[in-house]
Order: sequence, then C-alpha cells, then structure tokens
Amino acid sequence: MAFLRNSLVTLCGIGFVGAACMAGPSLPEGLGEVSRPGEPRAEERERDLLDRLSLDLHGFVEGRGGVRTQRDPREKDASIGEIRFQMEAHRFAPRWTAELVADLIADAVQCEEDVDLDDGRGWLDLRRANISFMATDFLDIKVGRQILTWGTGDLLFINDLFPKDWNSFFIGRDVEYLKAPSDSIKGSIYTDWVNLDLVYSPRFRPDRFIDGSRISYWNEGLGRRTGRDVPVEPDVPEDWFAEDEWAFRLFRTLAGYELAAYAYSGYWKSPAGTNPTTGEATFPQLNAYGASLRGNLSKGIAHAEMGMYDSKEDREGLNPWIRNSELRLLLGYEQEVARDFTVGAQYYLERMLDYGAYIASHPSGINMADQDRHWVTLRLTRLLLSQNLNLSLFTFYSPSDQDAYLRPSARYKIDDHWIVEVGGNLFTGKDDHTFFAQFEKNSNLYASMRYSF
Repeated sequence: MAFLRNSLVTLCGIGFVGAACMAGPSLPEGLGEVSRPGEPRAEERERDLLDRLSLDLHGFVEGRGGVRTQRDPREKDASIGEIRFQMEAHRFAPRWTAELVADLIADAVQCEEDVDLDDGRGWLDLRRANISFMATDFLDIKVGRQILTWGTGDLLFINDLFPKDWNSFFIGRDVEYLKAPSDSIKGSIYTDWVNLDLVYSPRFRPDRFIDGSRISYWNEGLGRRTGRDVPVEPDVPEDWFAEDEWAFRLFRTLAGYELAAYAYSGYWKSPAGTNPTTGEATFPQLNAYGASLRGNLSKGIAHAEMGMYDSKEDREGLNPWIRNSELRLLLGYEQEVARDFTVGAQYYLERMLDYGAYIASHPSGINMADQDRHWVTLRLTRLLLSQNLNLSLFTFYSPSDQDAYLRPSARYKIDDHWIVEVGGNLFTGKDDHTFFAQFEKNSNLYASMRYSF
C-alpha cells in the first residue's frame, strides 16, 4: 500500500493536477488544528455544511499510460499518458437534482492548451452539467450537458445515436469515456401502457471520431494510412436550432421482456460523405428507425435489435460521395456458465441498400465495400479473489473483412479507494483498408492506477 500511495503521489506531482491531489502526510497529534472542548472538528463542520446543502461530492485521481506495440511514423510512440482529476458534485432537493462532473487533465501525448468542450480537447473535459426535475407526476425533464445511452448492444450500437468518443476507446481510457456528452433537453413521460423518452439537441454533436490526432487511419483518397501528418478537417453542421437532432424511444416491459421502438432525425455521427470540390469530410443528413427486445432465455439473457438508416441526401444510392442507406441487425446472448464466469456473444450485420447503384456509381481506384459486413463478438469475464479481480477479454471479429480487434484487461480493486488496471487494444487484419486492420499500427498496451474519494 505504501508503494502504491507513493506512486500515485509521484504521478500527481505533474502539472496543476499534482497541486490538486497531493495532500501530504498527516501531522502528529497536537500539531494540527486545535479545537476547543466540545467544538466540532474541521472535517465535521465541513460534513455538516454539505449535509445542510444536500451536496454530495466525490471523484477520483488517476494516472494512465500506454505505448504502441508497433512503430507508427505518423503518431507518437506513447498511445496515452495523462493524469486525470475528476470532481463530481450533486445537489439534491425534493423535486429536482443538479449535477456537475468535470475532469481536469494533464495530457503528455496531445499537449493541447486550448480547451474545446465539444471535442474534449485541452485541460478540461466537462462531462455533465445539468438540472433534472419533476414537471408533473408523470413527466421528468433534464436540461443541460448529459451522458445519454439506450439500446441493447454490448459495445455495439444501432439505435443509440448519441455521440461516442472512439479515440478514448481505442487508446485505453476507461470504457466510461466511450460515451461523449450531449448538450440536450430530455423529457421522459411515464404511463401505465407505455413510456416515452424524447431528446432534443439544439445543435448537432458528432462522434469524437478518428481524425488522425491520436490514431492513424486508412485514407482512401491517398490510398495509405495517415495520421498527424494528414488530420481530418471536417465540415460539421453547427448552426443552433437549424442543424439540430431529435431522438425518440417508446418502451415498456411485457411478460418480463423489455420492448422498445426508436426514431432519430439528424446527421451521420461520424463522417459519411466527402465534398468532391474541397475534399472536406461531411456529415450527411440521416433518419433512423428501429426496435429492440431484451429478456431471459433459458439460463441467460438474450437481446435483439434492428435499425433502418435512411441516408436522406442519397436515398437512391447514386451519389458516390455519400454513404448509402443501410439495414442493421444485432443478436446477442449472455450467460453465467460457471460461478463468477460469464460468456457473452453477439452477431452484427450491416447490409448496404441500393448496392447495384453503388457499384454503378463507384469511382475507379477506390476500394469497393461489400454489400454485407458481418461482425461477431465474444466477451469472457472471470471474477476472482472475492470478485476484486476482474479478468476480461472482448473480441471483435469480421468474417467479411477478415480483421479483428481484441480488448484484454485485468482490473484489481485493492480496497474501497484504490484500483489498478492493465490492458490492451490489439488490431489485426488481412487488408490495410478494412475497419479494424487500418488501426493495426495503433495496437497498444496500457496501465492505470486510480484513487477514488
């Protein structure tokens, strides 16, 4: 324990985060704050004040570092190297709640000084800042920056068209950072027959997609991998209230099964088009409709989800610079096959519509996509040492692309405050241009240490 504590204190000495997290050794009795007999100590007075304000404060300090397993001349050798201090504050009242969650970051890899709250760049990442309240007995409203999620997939998303942070996911941050925040208004209506979630985002927020700043990628226009040498410069729709997003979910539980229907109106979340004049990546308009089912099956839990992606700007598939409409399908099953050993598997399909028109309009010299792209996933989870040690392996494999992505990790909870973790992001594939194979040079191993309070 002394070694772990000293290690984190050393990490926290870097930058402003060090000033926030280095508390120093406690003083011997009699040399600290002097209290008169019967007078509450400082920490008791602080706790009393927080209780009167109904304020709940907690957070963590984390050091995380990682290196690439292969040399990539387009990126730095370090895949991640950062100290992160998160503070989370909640204010509770009988009919409303306010929350604020912000991360202060010292990042040795990207070294961004300017803060961009949309892209999560710089020394500050504002994760949540919102107020939720009961408008009526059947209507809840949440306004502000929030993390939104729905759907049934395990690391696969069809009807969840809220922003993701794929850079965080692939470089080895905690999986919670896969979900990027949305600036939205969410209304939830509850009835005896069906429930409704409605989310309005007055300005489109795309994924924090792979743009070359941290991870190299296949550049189809240049016919090679590029990274920091040729970063993506997108044309993002950003007009408030004109270029906005709507998302709907109807859901209820019937005979023990969770049923849901979805609708979305907005834009492709990652670049799905190219301006042939300027070469800029674009975000064409998108409508999506879908449904899902989740419930018990035999000794485990099964789920199914489908979605129809309507590419509004190219419904006939004749524009080679805009992604075609698609049909997406997901089937999954999870079961505890032995004590503290769980196995989960999924099958995922993307089927391109109007494939004949795609072939007819496809530019020469550009790799042609298959009509069907298949993925299968396998998650193995083993809990040991009184469930304090979590061993996990999540594997993506594409039979159509002949590429794969492996996420091994080992996470150990030392006590109520300390957690250490090691893991990796490993990519491989036959052809450099397929989805996972393009990231092969970004394969990495990482380690982290977190102190929660």
